[in-house]
Amino acid sequence: MKKTIVLAILMAFSLPALAQQHKANFKAAEKFKSSNIRKMLKSTRVFPRWLKDSDKFWYTYTTTNGKNFYMVDPAKKSKTKLFDNLDFAAQLSELTSKPWDHRNLDLKGWKLEDDNKTFTFMVDSIDYHFDVNSKIITKGDSTEKAKKRINWAGYSPDSTYITYAKNYDLYMMRADDPDSTEILLADDGERWFSYGFDRGDTTKDKKYRAAVRWFKDESKFYVTRSDSRKVKELFVINDLSNPRPEVEIYKYAMPGEQDVPQTHLSIFEVPSKNRIDVEIDKYLDQTINTYLPGKTSDRLFATRMNRTSDTLDVVSINTTTGDVKTLFTDTNYPYFYSPNTQLSILNEGEELIWWSERNGWGQLYLYDGITGALKNKITNSGYFVTGRIQQVDTVGKKVYFAARGREPGIDPYYALMYKANLNGTGFKPISTEAANHSMNMSESSKYYVDNYSATDVAPKSLLKDSNGNVIMELESADLSLLYEAGWQMPERFTMKADDGITDLYGVMFKPFDFDSTRKYPIISYVYPGPQVESFGNDFSITSGYNTALAQLGFIVVSMGHRGGSPMRDKYYHTYGYENLRDYALADDKRSIEILADRHDFIDIDNVGIFGHSGGGFMSTAAMLMYPDFYDAAASSAGNHDNNVYNKWWGETHNGVTRVDKKKKDKDGNEYTETTWKAKVKTNPSIAKNLKGHLLITHGTRDNNVNPANSLRLANELMKAGKRFDYMPIPGARHGYGSKRDYYEQMMWYFFAEHLLGDYRNNVDISLPDGN
Repeated sequence: MKKTIVLAILMAFSLPALAQQHKANFKAAEKFKSSNIRKMLKSTRVFPRWLKDSDKFWYTYTTTNGKNFYMVDPAKKSKTKLFDNLDFAAQLSELTSKPWDHRNLDLKGWKLEDDNKTFTFMVDSIDYHFDVNSKIITKGDSTEKAKKRINWAGYSPDSTYITYAKNYDLYMMRADDPDSTEILLADDGERWFSYGFDRGDTTKDKKYRAAVRWFKDESKFYVTRSDSRKVKELFVINDLSNPRPEVEIYKYAMPGEQDVPQTHLSIFEVPSKNRIDVEIDKYLDQTINTYLPGKTSDRLFATRMNRTSDTLDVVSINTTTGDVKTLFTDTNYPYFYSPNTQLSILNEGEELIWWSERNGWGQLYLYDGITGALKNKITNSGYFVTGRIQQVDTVGKKVYFAARGREPGIDPYYALMYKANLNGTGFKPISTEAANHSMNMSESSKYYVDNYSATDVAPKSLLKDSNGNVIMELESADLSLLYEAGWQMPERFTMKADDGITDLYGVMFKPFDFDSTRKYPIISYVYPGPQVESFGNDFSITSGYNTALAQLGFIVVSMGHRGGSPMRDKYYHTYGYENLRDYALADDKRSIEILADRHDFIDIDNVGIFGHSGGGFMSTAAMLMYPDFYDAAASSAGNHDNNVYNKWWGETHNGVTRVDKKKKDKDGNEYTETTWKAKVKTNPSIAKNLKGHLLITHGTRDNNVNPANSLRLANELMKAGKRFDYMPIPGARHGYGSKRDYYEQMMWYFFAEHLLGDYRNNVDISLPDGN
């Protein structure tokens, strides 16, 4: 017994020495950080530019051999170079008396004219023309720069008119006559209730873009204005402003507040200047989204959603009278996730396609656009989540769309491509390679370019017909420089959630000099969702900070968790409803434990966690809820107190309750007072639990997640007598901008110290050129 105790004491004293055995490999991390490694990768996708009234297209693609221009004829199954780069550069050198790099031709304003054979571009303010057939470049007559579109102007479809805001009011003038008189269309604009996008601007005579959307026939346009005059103000301080720091004030509605933005919709007729203010209000504090019908301007479509985000109307608006007609109402408990909702207008509004989760999975439904009657469910083949509609073939009465989770054995996060007839028949998978797909289809719907990749699948671009048959392989990404540098792909893995039932998916990043006999601390990169999870599905050579961070000598992982993503079924997506702080934590902890059980090289006694924004919030919450498991967290720009974050986030994902009370005024008249309750669990409330090492950073000009979120956390940590690191990022907005490189390396040193025991003095931060 005594021998065992002595041995335990000796082992305890030896642990710090073991932690010091491996120094952080800063040189490798520097080599593979984003600002250095991104130059090793060239093109990864084909972006087809379809010819007018044709199935042909052209594109550019760059490899380590240079940049090339191609023309593709799907009917002939041919891909040819638009020109010989050497010949093109030689012609251009003679015409411009300048040297040109034939390997990487930088042609400004390169554009195909409507004749489908003449490309135009510009050199030193002079137009040049390239004939596809003759392969000859000719110098144009123009010696002046092409007229640039004015950044404050909203152009009508044919560029006949421009609209703009000034002094919060709405103006219009002819675009083809620079001396035309400006026409005042609306003079009721105010600060915080402006016709322009810069609603808070105080410059009286400055012109800026108006919140205008034109109908395609150019006879009308409409404006949506947000009335934020009663919304309370928030502010940040620009400490770097010269000569004095400046206060930046903005309107910001928080969960449960009484005064929130109100949307107003107005339609303007051109050129009569007649104005119609649409009476679209139905729900208290409703949210409005608008949809143009097509070529005509007789009707406008919109959705309006109540404040609790569980009831939504699809309406049509008569643009001549302003009359609003409810076509149908959809309900979705606990909430509609508004970025997922889709309304497609077919044949000038004769029919509508609507995305709904009414059966627990996102599906497509066809409605009559005149009566609002449900015609049929379009996606009638199994239970899966339909993604974005890629194209609607109104002639062939087909819809092409992305979907996830239908094919057995394929990662449910991968967007695969499908088609179906509008009447609900003819469902067919057309791109099901095990990867994440995107589609770009010709106007005729006969062909599409399929770009696909995954975290462990190199990007590939294929040309396919509408049935998914491969016409030809267009390109594969050139990874030669990456492999030569020693880069390796990450590894995907799956496991069960903390409930032992739900499948979770993740990605693991190892050091490129990985040694299976060594023990590595593990770091979890997190984002709670519920709009997106932390790991991406497309190919990435850096995966944010993960690749470089792993090179220090860590196993870096990123996993999904219940409640994290709308890409899966509604139950999975809304798992965290009414528990916005804690729902993701148990699955992250359990996932790390499972990985450590699977792999002897993972050191479960040295666990780190980091994330940005919601990930900053989650990484700190993990440290405070499981203080004996997580040892170090780097939390950047975290919304640690969601009660002072934006209204939409907290009320949608955590819930809001309407409270109606009967009251009497001073004259004894009874009325109903409506208030809202929306409280979210916070990190400051459990700050006393901290045991490990915590690094908090926040941009001082963050007008998305106000710095008060981190300051409130810091205040409670101090009150609890906790040690932690706090770094304000001077002048930075929410994403840290040019300060990202500094923060990344700051995080390297933080984890090296607290997970590897590698403390270094007098080590500068190395920054890329221009910082």
